[in-house]
Amino acid sequence: MITLKTKYALKAMAALAEEHGPNGHSLRIEEIARRSGAPKRFLEHILLDLKRAGLIASKRGRNGGYDLIREARKISLAEILRLTDGPMAPLPCLSRKAYQPCEDCPDEEACRIRAVFGDFYATYVLMLESLTLADLGKDPALAVRLTTEAGT
Repeated sequence: MITLKTKYALKAMAALAEEHGPNGHSLRIEEIARRSGAPKRFLEHILLDLKRAGLIASKRGRNGGYDLIREARKISLAEILRLTDGPMAPLPCLSRKAYQPCEDCPDEEACRIRAVFGDFYATYVLMLESLTLADLGKDPALAVRLTTEAGT
C-alpha cells in the first residue's frame, strides 16, 4: 500500500507532467496543491524532496513555479515510490538499495518466506519500473484493465 505522501507526490508529478513540454509553463505551488488535493505545507516538503532528487526544478519570480526536469516517460513510478517511501521490498533481505540480512534467518537460499516473497516482489518491481509518469496521464480505465490483465 502506498502512503499518502507518495499519493500526493504522484499527483503533483502528474500535474507537472501535464504542463511539461515546449508550450508548457511552470506551476506555482498553489496550483499544484489544488490539482493534487495536497495541503500546501505538506506539499512543500514533498516538492523539496523531488527537487533534491533531480526530478523537478523551481524558478523564482513572477513566472516562477515548478517544472519537470526530465520527460514524464523517463520517470518510473518505482523511482518516485522509493524516493518518498524508501525501500519497496517486503523483506530487508530482498531490497536492492537497503539490503540487510534477516536476523532470524541462517540461510537465505533455503528460506521459503524469502522465496515466495521474492517472486512476488520481482513481479511487483518489474511492473512499477515499467510504468512511468506518462502512464498516469492515460485513460484511467485503460490503466485498470492493463493492471488487471497483467495480474491474471
